[in-house]
Amino acid sequence: MKHTTLGDLDVSRIGLGTMGMSFGYTGAGGDDAESVRTIHRALELGVTFLDIES
Repeated sequence: MKHTTLGDLDVSRIGLGTMGMSFGYTGAGGDDAESVRTIHRALELGVTFLDIES
């Protein structure tokens, strides 16, 4: 996985956006287990840049 600098951080060039995993974006009926599996798989593949919706 290639990395780049973001401010003082070294992050993967490929990031994972998580807005689609949030209640506010998808509404009721989201699959939390699938979201967790997706995040774990991204980490396994070397993704270190997660765009977390707060």
